[in-house]
Amino acid sequence: MKDYELTVLFHPDLEMNIDPALDKVKKIVETAGGNITKEEVDGKKRLAYKISGQEFAIYYYFEVSLPAEAPAKISSALNINDETLRYLLVKVDERKKKAEALRQEKESSNNNEKGE
Repeated sequence: MKDYELTVLFHPDLEMNIDPALDKVKKIVETAGGNITKEEVDGKKRLAYKISGQEFAIYYYFEVSLPAEAPAKISSALNINDETLRYLLVKVDERKKKAEALRQEKESSNNNEKGE
């Protein structure tokens, strides 16, 4: 399984009741054989340009682990989903991931030295 980042822009009218749309996206990922490892809410933001006549969207960010055939299944399911304005599914760069882990390790060791 490989690591991916999935960013979904939901229709702004769903702001008060986003849970069914989120559950649908989570179910799409799990049905494709993936696991959601991290989920972040970026909230409602203004778009750089109108998408489907909308000036705002609700941003959600997911880190997911997926088997090889899952990205195509997820893309086809999200393309026909009415609640999503746009989505972006990209593979995580392993070099960036290792560099981030090293940076965090270095920061934690520096904090431990300062605390002693």
